[in-house]
Amino acid sequence: MRVKRIVTNIHTPNVLAAKSFYQEVLGLDLLMNHGWISTYGSDAEMSVQISFASEGGSGTPTPDLSIEVDDLDAVYEGMIKAGFPIEYGIATEPWGVRRFYVRDPFGKLINILAHEN
Repeated sequence: MRVKRIVTNIHTPNVLAAKSFYQEVLGLDLLMNHGWISTYGSDAEMSVQISFASEGGSGTPTPDLSIEVDDLDAVYEGMIKAGFPIEYGIATEPWGVRRFYVRDPFGKLINILAHEN
């Protein structure tokens, strides 16, 4: 037996509000839409991970979700342009990532990161 997928579920009465943040800025595909639930993601191979933390590192709060991207600067600019509030960074962390924190439309603290080459 192996875990094939882990899905984060965020409760909201406004499911459509996810589109601008997760589809338009981050570029995720709309994989499923039943009106009461929309699932964004990618059919590309992704690793399955779940983390447990007492803090977010560098004295930051623990984020609700971490999303690794291939072009951190482009996503950062997209978030600024779309008006999403940046809460931390862009910072280069001692453990080898560049990242920033942003609030999604539901108030969730999202850690957007890229590993340094």
